[in-house]
Amino acid sequence: MRLFSVNAGHFKLDGGAMFGVVPKSMWNKANPADSNNMCSWALRCLLIEHGNNRILVDTGMGTKQDEKFFSHYYPHGEDSLEKGLAAHGFTSDDITDVFLTHLHFDHCGGAIKREDNKLIPAFKNATYWSNRRHWDSALSPNVREKASFLKENILPMQESGQLKFIDVPDGAEWIDDIRIRYVSGHTDNMMLPQIRYNNTNLLYCADLIPSLAHVSLPWVMAYDMRPLDTLNEKTKLLNEASANGWVLFFEHDPIHECCTIQVNDGRVRVKDVFHLSDINNHIG
Repeated sequence: MRLFSVNAGHFKLDGGAMFGVVPKSMWNKANPADSNNMCSWALRCLLIEHGNNRILVDTGMGTKQDEKFFSHYYPHGEDSLEKGLAAHGFTSDDITDVFLTHLHFDHCGGAIKREDNKLIPAFKNATYWSNRRHWDSALSPNVREKASFLKENILPMQESGQLKFIDVPDGAEWIDDIRIRYVSGHTDNMMLPQIRYNNTNLLYCADLIPSLAHVSLPWVMAYDMRPLDTLNEKTKLLNEASANGWVLFFEHDPIHECCTIQVNDGRVRVKDVFHLSDINNHIG
């Protein structure tokens, strides 16, 4: 197995929304805001080369939306999904599976592209993976989430015939060495891949723990549908991570890719912070 960090770009979100009840005097030190209170965030995907499978976890926000849409999210920088794959010697045609943690636009937008006024899968050779409960929620969203679930990102997956649903229970293997952890504080049935790599596990944290700062238990996004559930889910998984020496992989942290942690008396302490390419130096 080989793991690759793939940055699909950067965008901006309101700092208050990203840090919830945490005062700006605290969170602004972790991710300084601009004059509009907007913070820069990464769109960091994970590529898993596992036997004959090349599994892309999430796809960023893509480029097919109009100027008005992007004016709200300020995409910036030179990174893109295509460049990120190419940096590791891959193209979109090499991807066999697209694993979508959830269907918010900044996680699945790059899965679909616009070609000759048609919306088609950006990965023509890939199977797209979601789960039925989350899929149904995305197609009939509540008022708070409606702006994040865009049908143009979602329906073409099914219309193409490339969509399949994962139905394994929480903690069970989806394929060899990759387990699925379900969390529903952020959105219904978000899927976190837990990857057995060498002597440890790597947890792709998606929006349960979007950045290094969010490792702290009370740091929960205002975007979350059920913040107390998020708090309980974080507590459970961080205790497992501490006890078993897991690596956490952050999708949205603009600087930090991975860390290990230690939990003592209910307090979470970050141990090592490192790039995914250095993972072998931090596990044993």
